[in-house]
Amino acid sequence: MTTAIATRVSPGRAVGHGLTLAGRSIKKVMKSPEQLVEVTISPIIMLVLFSVFFGGAIAMGDRTAYTQDLLPGLMVQTTLFASLGTGVALCTDISKGVFDRFRSLPIARSAPLLGAVFGDVVRYVISLLIMIVCGVILGFRIHTGFFSAVLDLLLMVGFGLCLCWISVLVGLLVKSPQAVPGIMVALIFPLSFASNVFVPTATLPSWVRGFTEIQPVSLLTEVNRGLLTGGTDVSGPLLGSLAWMVGVVAVFYPLAMRAYKRRMGG
Repeated sequence: MTTAIATRVSPGRAVGHGLTLAGRSIKKVMKSPEQLVEVTISPIIMLVLFSVFFGGAIAMGDRTAYTQDLLPGLMVQTTLFASLGTGVALCTDISKGVFDRFRSLPIARSAPLLGAVFGDVVRYVISLLIMIVCGVILGFRIHTGFFSAVLDLLLMVGFGLCLCWISVLVGLLVKSPQAVPGIMVALIFPLSFASNVFVPTATLPSWVRGFTEIQPVSLLTEVNRGLLTGGTDVSGPLLGSLAWMVGVVAVFYPLAMRAYKRRMGG
């Protein structure tokens, strides 16, 4: 096995090493654009399916109004599914011995994981922009202005970067890259459909409504709707969303680092 030279460095240098390795991930995406199919085609299908085919029934015939509420929620779901790629790519690199080569470099121990997470920013931005463009074609309109839209996009990218650590942990725990999507989907589907993305929380059973109102997908959907279409106060949902993001990193980053050290042998 390759001798481990990776060492402890300051947090700033560790982030710098991670950004350097993130450039590798971005170059891989640029050279193989087909890697973006899963984060572009699936969101479009979901948007068309619910807006065009189901929107009339759910919104009592007003598809345009339903699209205004639907797209901000689908942006959150798109970010959830985009995070799958982090765990799959990580598990693939480990199984092929790429991380053994990283360990022979004088870089921070956390740099390969940080690089895998930071490198997915391109995936998030592209998938979200495509979602918004398709939404505009179907009648969605931003009513709050350019800066609110940019702030919303940055928030969604930040959410994706935090969420990635769950995918990273799964990618480190399983032995096959093909196992990552199955485990992550088991988490994503309940969060997506037990939320206010597709229907108002008031229409849900009372026993699930309490969870629905405080879970991160619902909170971020409310923030997105406020920042993109206006008319609502986003301060409460925003604070709740940020608390979830900090909590996810606080829990899953240490777990991912521990799993990484265990899998890489120290």
